[in-house]
Amino acid sequence: MSTKKKNSDNANMLVAFVVLVCIVLAITLFGIFFMKPAPEIIQGEVEATEVRISGKVPGRIEKYLVEEGSYVKAGDTLVILDSPDVEAKLQQAKAAEMAASALNQKANKGTREEQIRGAYEMWQKALAGLDVAKKSYERVQSLYEKEVVPAQKRDEAEANYKAMLATEQAAKSQYEMALKGAQNEDKEAALAQLNRAKGAVAEVRSYINETMLTSPISGEISEIFPQRGELVGSGAPIMNVLDVQDMWITFNMREAYLKDYPKGKEFKAFVPALGDKEITLKVTYIKDLGSFAAWKATKVTGEFDSKTFEVRARALSPVENLRPGMSVIIK
Repeated sequence: MSTKKKNSDNANMLVAFVVLVCIVLAITLFGIFFMKPAPEIIQGEVEATEVRISGKVPGRIEKYLVEEGSYVKAGDTLVILDSPDVEAKLQQAKAAEMAASALNQKANKGTREEQIRGAYEMWQKALAGLDVAKKSYERVQSLYEKEVVPAQKRDEAEANYKAMLATEQAAKSQYEMALKGAQNEDKEAALAQLNRAKGAVAEVRSYINETMLTSPISGEISEIFPQRGELVGSGAPIMNVLDVQDMWITFNMREAYLKDYPKGKEFKAFVPALGDKEITLKVTYIKDLGSFAAWKATKVTGEFDSKTFEVRARALSPVENLRPGMSVIIK
């Protein structure tokens, strides 16, 4: 009886051992077939060239000619600014140009006819006085030689003759100056002043043109910042234009993966937003992100810090409905 019980205990132990082995084996097989480590994925994001539109002059938003989502061509007018200060400066510049133009015309035209006639008459008057003074001097000189008049009378007549001679020379110079008009230096100065005024007008007109902002590229209006009627300062952003024809995908990769994605490498990826659509990309740019993006080792030995690199890739062919901000996945 005791022998049967012993054999029964041994059989139970054997069964329990077999069951335990089967359970361990089942768990092992389950782990092998169903608990494989998931493949690592690298996620990137679609980016595109974006141009910010801003003006040189301050003003209020008078009118928008586009809205967010509108497609525009290079040269299209996007927004009109109201800038009364620039209009006032234009009026001032025009007034200065008119004044400079009048001075330039005066310098080129020369002395007025009335001034020329007056200078001529003064010269003729001086000539008449000189003739009288000369004759008087000659008579006194003749009488002095005959010892009829004293030397003092002769000296007074001579001094008067010389004074009238100088007066005639001065009047003649004034007349010749009136005939010639303004000097060349004066004419050049007047012309320079006119050109300076014209430059000021051209400068203000360029500011006037800046009140009508145009698009430098063809693209899509992605965002508009101020509302109509708001005041914007010089250089303040007004809207962004997105170049949907110039898109790329940016991936941030640990340097351990770079060996698989050298520059010029072509690889496959898929876009979840487009129904996991597969696209072919080509690496065009690689740059490290600096020490701030380094992966620190968790162990003191056996591991090393790993830098993160920015890897840019472009699609080999246009991808329909691809938009900036969409995720792109590499497995």
